[in-house]
Amino acid sequence: MDSTQALLLPRSDGVVPGVVDFRGGPASRVSTGRWSAAMFVLGVEIAERFAYHGVSANLISYLTGPLGESTAGAAAAINAWSGVATMLPLLVACVADAWLGRFRTIVLASILFVVSMGMLTLSSALPAFHSDGCGSFMSHSQNCTPSPVQVAIFYVSLYLVALAEAGHKPCAQAFGADQFDQGHREESVSRSSFFNWWYFGMCSGTAATTVISSYIQDNIGWGLGFGIPCLVMVFALAMFLLGTRRYRYYTSTQSSPFARLARAFVALLRGSKSSDDAEFSAEHREEVSGLLRLFPIWATCIIYAVIFSQSSTFFTKQAGTLDRRIGATFQVPPAALQTFISLTIMTFIPVYDRLFVPAARRFTRMSSGITMLQRIGTGLVLAMVAMAVAAIVEAKRLGVARNAGLVDQPKVALPMSLWWMVPQYVLFGLSDVFAMIGLQEFFYDQVPDALRSIGLAFFLSIFGVGHFLSSFLISAIDGATKKSGESWFANNLNRAHLDYFYWLLAGLCAVELVAFLIVSRVYVYKKRVSHHDNNVAVM
Repeated sequence: MDSTQALLLPRSDGVVPGVVDFRGGPASRVSTGRWSAAMFVLGVEIAERFAYHGVSANLISYLTGPLGESTAGAAAAINAWSGVATMLPLLVACVADAWLGRFRTIVLASILFVVSMGMLTLSSALPAFHSDGCGSFMSHSQNCTPSPVQVAIFYVSLYLVALAEAGHKPCAQAFGADQFDQGHREESVSRSSFFNWWYFGMCSGTAATTVISSYIQDNIGWGLGFGIPCLVMVFALAMFLLGTRRYRYYTSTQSSPFARLARAFVALLRGSKSSDDAEFSAEHREEVSGLLRLFPIWATCIIYAVIFSQSSTFFTKQAGTLDRRIGATFQVPPAALQTFISLTIMTFIPVYDRLFVPAARRFTRMSSGITMLQRIGTGLVLAMVAMAVAAIVEAKRLGVARNAGLVDQPKVALPMSLWWMVPQYVLFGLSDVFAMIGLQEFFYDQVPDALRSIGLAFFLSIFGVGHFLSSFLISAIDGATKKSGESWFANNLNRAHLDYFYWLLAGLCAVELVAFLIVSRVYVYKKRVSHHDNNVAVM
């Protein structure tokens, strides 16, 4: 039986309609999918987070250290790179849905991760790529002069990582969610929980690499710091392939997303009612309309994405100026403070899933406790509060620098503990539990079924645009404030004014929140199959 015939089978407890097994035959509900399959996908996602954040978490230290870039220039470069990494999924997801399929795309993206991470390791470690020959796997000197070859190979490798991320990000999550049948009551509830535990797994990988890789990069060597995530990705790819027999593979007898969307857009513009369009227009116009109606929600989350990008850039530079000692000799790497975001998420997700949702369910009678848009809105509020707290802490840091007479000694640690910065990281983590996971589920759930990879890519594009906008804001404000005195992003952070920038972002987030509340009140959710259990609706 081929995959097309499998699509036509009626729903039953024995066979899952709409999906096939690895041989292309009907997928058994008992032997395929569910958590036993989703765990393999979750495993490769944890490794991918370990690899990606092994590069991104401490990237500003590498750019301003071994590569010798300015603080503002490095932050803008990181935001531009992050923007590419989160915009490319729109294109790659279309290719995956149209031709490659999600499984093959994940495999190819994982291989590209291994290759690009290997190139990063070589560019940072081999003496041949350094003009003064100081590179080695154990070198962490900040005084090594980069050669043009090293810089070129580094940036080529970095953007290959972005391409690998673009293939992995939307397809892995969609493929994992595909392991649960939304038309089956128990599996539908499990799928909603899947998005929470998916983010839990992502954050566990992020937390591990933020601590391990940043310490190795700062204290042992950049080559080893980039090399370990590469090896982790090799192991994860092997584990992912072991689950091949257990996966459910989503199939479609429809034309490719490119063809459907393009033709539907033309039909919408023409407004044709002819018989030639009758067969096509109803379903495909609905697909385009389904994407277009998500745009207001998408647009009113951009500033949240701008805020999101600050934790791996300016927050890390700020932490580098503080007293980071624990005990007599150990110093916490500045980038390791990002671990508090992941730890907060990992701590609060079980609380949200096991305590908050059941409590809210008693009042709302919804299986998810609150709606997806309510969850996202709560995250936006927390993001705004986080930036306000960050601005207050930064003003405190600048005051300490003035009072200690260390304004012109940026390399001397200020008499201010790193623990002052922990609250803003914790608030970032809480914001992610609500907004980030809510957005993932929203853009997976509310797009037409055949466009789910594109839906998650559409979600990621929020952060792509946010990173680009952050890069633009930094460059524009840096240029404008330099003309009137000291830049808000001066290399000497004791003379900079990151607090002004944070207040600006908090204000923009407040405006965005008002707009979000307006558009969310008029949004109509996509109709879904309802299941009732003890008067609780799965919607």
